[in-house]
Amino acid sequence: MLDKNSKIYVAGHRGLVGSAIWNNLKQRGYENLVGRTHQELDLTDQLAVRAFFDEERPDAVVLAAAFVGGIMANSLYRADFIMQNMKMQCNVISESYAHGVKKLLFLGSTCIYPKNAPQPMKEDCLLTSPLEYTNEEYAIAKIAGLKMCESYNLQYGTNYIAVMPTNLYGPNDNFHLENSHVMPAMMRKVYLSKLIHDGNWQAIRRDLDIRPVEGFSGAAKSDDILAVLAKYGIYDNKVVLWGTGTPLREFLWSEDMADASVHVLLNVNFSDIIGIEKYSSVHYGTKADGTVDRNHSAGRGGAIPKLGEIRNCHINVGTGKELTIRQLSELVVKAVGFEGVVEFDTSKPDGTMRKLIDVSKLHSLGWTHKVEIEDGVGKLFEWYRESLK
Repeated sequence: MLDKNSKIYVAGHRGLVGSAIWNNLKQRGYENLVGRTHQELDLTDQLAVRAFFDEERPDAVVLAAAFVGGIMANSLYRADFIMQNMKMQCNVISESYAHGVKKLLFLGSTCIYPKNAPQPMKEDCLLTSPLEYTNEEYAIAKIAGLKMCESYNLQYGTNYIAVMPTNLYGPNDNFHLENSHVMPAMMRKVYLSKLIHDGNWQAIRRDLDIRPVEGFSGAAKSDDILAVLAKYGIYDNKVVLWGTGTPLREFLWSEDMADASVHVLLNVNFSDIIGIEKYSSVHYGTKADGTVDRNHSAGRGGAIPKLGEIRNCHINVGTGKELTIRQLSELVVKAVGFEGVVEFDTSKPDGTMRKLIDVSKLHSLGWTHKVEIEDGVGKLFEWYRESLK
């Protein structure tokens, strides 16, 4: 297992989940952490990733870096979503194995599940029917990532674990309108609409200086700002959101996700997940003293008749609770103090109608969430307001 001196590389340590995982590890006394920004290390560059592992040689890796976005971004950048994510995870996982990394945690997404999967979605419903079209490429990349972890474990006796979080929100969330997820996008739209109605142009310009929209910063003309915001459904005291408002969604506070991730990283092994304690002695090599050698497979691996078929070894991470997009908008409106109108454009796609996950495996491994959505929306808006100062 990992001790407090273990070197842990957190890929994506500036992102929503990566930053929360970094902070969680620090709070637990793990100080030997390694991070690189995208400018410092392009994870799609195989040679650069190899050089990084040659230099740092981490004991453990958390792969929280990804190319992400909402429905609009997934529709516009389909090739990027599959190619960028596949490159990143292939490079990091293969170099982790080549450099003898003891433990790897791969972060995916619950969009890996079929569009019409039975609800709540258990891990076993993976690959049982077609995916949601609007995020098919991202889902396929993440499925490939979790299968890489599973396959390396079976062939090489590694200890790579894949966790699939539900929709996440929290500190360091992405509020850029072109490619953000549903909650931060909704929150920013409602906030900007309120500012327009209040005539608070100082705050509007400050907001756009920090997060420009289609290249328009706070220095742009007022009419140009209003025009570009209108493209995203933001008007004077009125916000237009995509879809019908009826899809159900589950949301998890990012710091809860980080706590779950670190819990799994430190306390859960592949043998725990597949529920076969004898896996380690059957599959790994044995040292001269008779103890298990986790650095070497007992054989070629892959097909082990004693264990039968092993699949769906990933872990769902969520709350097991859901609400509609319309109900979410009501929580956002309350948090922002918005007194205007929220409309839904039913000509736009809804995406998957329901995405509730079964979290019984996670609970059986000793972790449950702490932050409820009603409190979390308010906490996110507080963070957003602070980010504008």
